[in-house]
Amino acid sequence: MTTVYDFKVKQTNGAIKDLKDYEGKPLLIVNTASKCGLTPQFKGLQELYDSYKDSGVEILGFPCSQFNNQEFDNIDETTEFCQINYGVSFPIFAKIDVNGENADPLFDFLKDQKKGVLSKNIKWNFTKFLVDQNGQVVERYAPTTEPEKIKDDIEKLLK
Repeated sequence: MTTVYDFKVKQTNGAIKDLKDYEGKPLLIVNTASKCGLTPQFKGLQELYDSYKDSGVEILGFPCSQFNNQEFDNIDETTEFCQINYGVSFPIFAKIDVNGENADPLFDFLKDQKKGVLSKNIKWNFTKFLVDQNGQVVERYAPTTEPEKIKDDIEKLLK
């Protein structure tokens, strides 16, 4: 696998989504959680999506319960929570692991491309990866990085 577009992921309905469908578009890929102190970042992520979706930018959310079990067990609860509380309209995928032996291959690739401080492992919910139009990871952001702080980097990709 050499680009993000080489991966397939599971949608909330169990269907497989080929990330090749996003080829040529910048992506912001985020591991999310609905019951976390950082959950209000959904609002900022949705604002980014609203600002840049017409330019082709996609935000892809991947719920994860590996950090203090801060995600609903039922994916329908997750998507409903995101829509009702934050107006989320960007794609939310099936719940995954981002670390360990059961980590989703996409997240293993993302972590290999951009390691974190001291380790490649994801340390908490809302770690964000910015991917360019060629499917290459160009930046990794800490969980505490507010989505609006990513605007300049997105705009650089759109030039």
